[in-house]
Amino acid sequence: MTDERVPEAAEVARLAQDAVPGVTAAEVRPIGEGGDHASWWVGPDHVARCALDRGGSERLRREVALRALVGARIGGSVPVSVVSGEWARGRAFTLDTRLDGVSAELRPVPAAGEADLARLLVLLAEIPAEAVAELGVPPEAPRNMPGLLRRATEAAEHVAARGEFDSGWLPRLRVPEAASAAGPGTLVHNDLKGEHLLVAEDGRISGILDWTDAVTGDPAEDVAGLAISVGAVAAVRVATAAGFGRGDCARALQLARCDTLTLLSDRLRGVDDSPLPLLRAQLGRAWEPTALDPPEGV
Repeated sequence: MTDERVPEAAEVARLAQDAVPGVTAAEVRPIGEGGDHASWWVGPDHVARCALDRGGSERLRREVALRALVGARIGGSVPVSVVSGEWARGRAFTLDTRLDGVSAELRPVPAAGEADLARLLVLLAEIPAEAVAELGVPPEAPRNMPGLLRRATEAAEHVAARGEFDSGWLPRLRVPEAASAAGPGTLVHNDLKGEHLLVAEDGRISGILDWTDAVTGDPAEDVAGLAISVGAVAAVRVATAAGFGRGDCARALQLARCDTLTLLSDRLRGVDDSPLPLLRAQLGRAWEPTALDPPEGV
């Protein structure tokens, strides 16, 4: 919940003056995303983000520091903060470089992009946990799979009754190898959805955005995000290339499939306002049949 007003374009322009001399309010355009910060395009090359409450300010400051740590390891696909501080008392802001590319929701991720995603998973696992903890990135326990499965099964009945889901897919929800326990916690982006992945014209991943939800936790969560954004088959291929075993891949598929069912059910019940076309597309991707799924009819 916010407890401050949203900054005006003229204020954002003043904040950006040191890095973008001469920028005017006319060159500051709201991006129109929700969440705990206001986001603005600033000219053609920068993005400003202003936290609207103290909690959002804490997360934004942590994200700026985390991106610097991650960016030093994975290169230019992470936005760089060129100016940061406070736009109002106790309210953080950052002016970031704008990265090239188009959302993975709008541009397919080919083999070259999949290789970049596999490298991302490897590099995140290699970042020392103590370095991440020093930045205040919180630990997060693996999610309770039995509880997720119960809620997802209930959601499947509701979604199927609305003609939005083929109940014949339900056996895919119980991928055999998914019973294996989560491995050691690693740095997890924790929101690798399509809108947070930018794809360049040559198919490479040119941007990995919005690190505010990052945790030290189950790396299968990032594979689950990929299943939702690029499809289950591609996500398993990426994870396998990154060294994930069958159990981790299977657990990731369960996470993605449970999430897409419950989110779509919530939207159909009117308790969520996410765009229906996006939720339908995400469900279709996560529920693609893979070699990890039980044979048809079992």
